[in-house]
Amino acid sequence: MDYRALMTMEKVLVQMEKDGVDSRMLDLGADCMCKLLVASLPDPPVYPDALLSANDDDSSGDGTGAEDRIGALPDDLLGGVVSRLPIKDAVRTAALSSRWRRIWLSAPLVLVDGHLLPPGEEAGQLPLDASGAVAAAVSRVLEAHPGPFRYVELTSSAMGARARRGDLARWLHLLAVKGVRELVFVNRRRPLDVALPATVFALAPLSRLYLGTWKFPDTAALPRGAGFPHLRELGLYCVAMEDRDLDFVLANSPVLECLGIYYSQRQIVLLRLASHSLRCVQICMCIAEDIAVVDAPRLERLLIWEMFEDDNHATRLSIGHAPNLQLLGYLRPGIQVLENGNTIIKVHAPALLIQFRSTIAGTKASPRTIIPSINVLALKVRFEVRNEAKLLPSFLRCFPNVEKLHVKSEKSDEPVGRLNLKFWQEAGRIECLQSCIKYVVFHGYRGDRSELTFLKYILGSGQVLQEMVIVVANGMFSTQDEVGEKLVKPLSSVKMASGDCNITVVEGTVHDEEDSCCLRDAFDFSIDDPFDRYL
Repeated sequence: MDYRALMTMEKVLVQMEKDGVDSRMLDLGADCMCKLLVASLPDPPVYPDALLSANDDDSSGDGTGAEDRIGALPDDLLGGVVSRLPIKDAVRTAALSSRWRRIWLSAPLVLVDGHLLPPGEEAGQLPLDASGAVAAAVSRVLEAHPGPFRYVELTSSAMGARARRGDLARWLHLLAVKGVRELVFVNRRRPLDVALPATVFALAPLSRLYLGTWKFPDTAALPRGAGFPHLRELGLYCVAMEDRDLDFVLANSPVLECLGIYYSQRQIVLLRLASHSLRCVQICMCIAEDIAVVDAPRLERLLIWEMFEDDNHATRLSIGHAPNLQLLGYLRPGIQVLENGNTIIKVHAPALLIQFRSTIAGTKASPRTIIPSINVLALKVRFEVRNEAKLLPSFLRCFPNVEKLHVKSEKSDEPVGRLNLKFWQEAGRIECLQSCIKYVVFHGYRGDRSELTFLKYILGSGQVLQEMVIVVANGMFSTQDEVGEKLVKPLSSVKMASGDCNITVVEGTVHDEEDSCCLRDAFDFSIDDPFDRYL
């Protein structure tokens, strides 16, 4: 299959309709995907359940003599209160008095169209013929308030409907004129490749932008100087865009720190990361041929989740100048290709390869074949596939300074051989395991003999290992006694190399089939390790 020939997701759905697939099923699937996108968006900076009462509690019950404590506050504090209210409540304050109207007009509002839905409705669940009321209310707010808007979230309207096309252009124009600092804009239903107007590039004050289910503007037609001078965070969900468009965004977003690409509608031929501001990049559920970290001196995190790969199609990851890269994963030995500088470390099989220009199969660690900056590494391994699992020792040698190792065990539909303890014992010295790895988290343990053998090897070889956490697959064991007999007891018989390692067994909170992407956690630098979320 030629992945370059893939059309946008919407065109594929249209072709499926022509081939006889029920359009209602396609619409349902597309809407479910949109809801998943909305569920993973950042939380708006409002307090939807908060109550605003101007009076103190009156124990007499007759309302007399109550003190207006809120009204006694200065205007700037009241403006801060209004800016944190759901939009319905914020608008109502304008009717209280001329003072409150003045405060409402001067407050940087938070506009979330989901807060305009009728009581009991959830965002995105309105029938198409009813969503016009929400769109009309959004238009009224955008026209009535002079701006700026602190945060705008538009996720409840089907912007592909003919009646909404005018709203799309008008909303972006109003936001450009009045100013918006953070924008979340999702096209709720099909078609999924509605063209986003180039007016989005006129939103110069933006510091945070999330776009969902759009066709990105053609950047080749943009005037010189277009870009996002203040943008720090960008999330692209199910967006149809060309590689050159993303290159343009990176080149014209001088302070961009966080980039997330989720479910790209087109295949990524080459994602070229050249930015002196990027700190975190996350790519999830995409088809990508090449991801090249060309020049990213501030990049700290590179997360690659649930990529669409198989034994015949791999993602080539090349790492050039990224001296501060500390967190990397999930990589799959035998499925991806990893390059570093000018050498190719080929950790064989039709899939994971660490590339540096001269091919080195079987890989012995050398100054040319290591990535010394990584201290948190996450790998996915099919332990039931011998030729994939046996690549682990060679692969780990490329990361000599890893302190925390995540290994996610993936089930194989066609198990092909297993590795015994003798293989691991004869694998030779692995520098990071001998002297650096302090924490190991094993995700998705199913009780396979190869998994248990690997865990025994880690315990018997990790000289500085302090903690091992084993996350058991949901429903794997029915009782605590079974856990003790089949897992804890065999591990307790191992002579630990460190002499002081704590072993914790927990049941996973995320089912195997569930998506494990989370842009929010990866972008939150107060969370040291976003992979820990799935314990």
